[in-house]
Amino acid sequence: MDCKGGSAPGARQPDRALQLAIVGSGSAAFAAALAATRAGARVTLIEGAPVIGGTCVNVGCVPSKILVRAAQVAHVQARHPFTGIAHCTPGVDMAVLHAQQQARVDGLRRAKYEDILDRNPHMQLLRGWARFEDARILAVALPEGGECRVEADRILLATGSCPSIPDIPGLSDTPYWTSDEALASTRLPGHLAVLGGSVVALELAQSFLRLGARVTLLARSRLLSRLETDIGENLVRVLTAEGAQVLTHTVPEAVEYDGRRFILHAAGAELHADRLLVATGRRANTERLQLEAAGVATTAEGDIRVDAHMRTSVENVYAAGDCCNQPRHVYVAAAAGTRAAINMTGGDTAMDLSVVPAVVFTDPAVAWVGMDRREAERRGIAVDTRTLPLDRVPRALAAFDTRGFIRLVAEQGSGRLLGAQVVAAEAGEVIQTAALAIAGGMTVAALAEHLFPYLTLSEGLKLCAQSFVSDVAGLSCCAG
Repeated sequence: MDCKGGSAPGARQPDRALQLAIVGSGSAAFAAALAATRAGARVTLIEGAPVIGGTCVNVGCVPSKILVRAAQVAHVQARHPFTGIAHCTPGVDMAVLHAQQQARVDGLRRAKYEDILDRNPHMQLLRGWARFEDARILAVALPEGGECRVEADRILLATGSCPSIPDIPGLSDTPYWTSDEALASTRLPGHLAVLGGSVVALELAQSFLRLGARVTLLARSRLLSRLETDIGENLVRVLTAEGAQVLTHTVPEAVEYDGRRFILHAAGAELHADRLLVATGRRANTERLQLEAAGVATTAEGDIRVDAHMRTSVENVYAAGDCCNQPRHVYVAAAAGTRAAINMTGGDTAMDLSVVPAVVFTDPAVAWVGMDRREAERRGIAVDTRTLPLDRVPRALAAFDTRGFIRLVAEQGSGRLLGAQVVAAEAGEVIQTAALAIAGGMTVAALAEHLFPYLTLSEGLKLCAQSFVSDVAGLSCCAG
């Protein structure tokens, strides 16, 4: 690293350790840095944001799941299903709730990022925004002004993603929220309009609804449009029953802000809201990098192209996490970062994305893994499927919450499990069992024979597997 005033850590020296530059400081970046230093490399992390840790811990997974759980508690107080226990209207203080949320975020960032950096002498942080000068040299714009240059043997791009904002007339001139601002809010809006129909939009829409805001959700297509139709339809019913207005196949033609409220022009009518949350997807965070200077190839959507070894189109440049053409999940990012580091330091390992479970933390939650019926059809695979309503699952009956279903997708003939979709209160706690079964090549017959604890939601997987050959409604309790 060549900085004004002389050399700094990372400068090239003869007979020295392998030098890695990692652009970013989130999950992929830190997983890579830890794996690389274990392999004997020296790592310079380059980060321009005010805090390290990336999206997940700061403005993504962690604060959103705190808000989701807090909203669930409020909802249970007001609308739990048990007779004999009085309902009550919860008092919600968003400022106090946010302070608790932020304290947990700060604590996790300190424990999982800042303390790790402080303890590792072979890992250092350079504050600034990086861009390529060529395939081996990064120019870093320093926060105090000026630039320094980092020359590394290998470079990992782990810059994550940022909200993607649709091109709607007038929108850019308004003080709309992204998920960042929504999660930082210390006041509950009277009426929140939400643009989007996927993960972030649904989780935050339901959370604000349950905390006491009036919510209108506008989705360009249907809810969770990448999944089978009945999954999104189930969530429409749930949100509507809780008091939300859900407008599918609706995009505002224009947006205004009059200093007090937002005015959305949609379907020939006006919708007024106190706040507008735009949650219409995310895009790779690569604009500052000047990838063209290094020759790093991207997809049509702007994602960095990587192979299974996390290599880009440039020999010494790798990428991992949300900035590249991989599923945008933090656990994928961390796994990819580790594998990238192994390959950057002389190893050879590939990223297996054949079985990737995913969860939407609504209530009921939505979780899936492997193929659904549509994907199997696209691949020319003949399948059998079974869908088990939750009123056939003892745990759901005992909890008085039978919203949702469990669906298994199996290959015709062999019975090999290919996919699972779960809509249930704790679907995220169930889906990994299905993921392991798929990864292990299990058949639905083998799954049906396994022992599952009674009165667990995961027992629904066994019951659904049994339904391939039996009518589970006619089985006795805990039928094996």
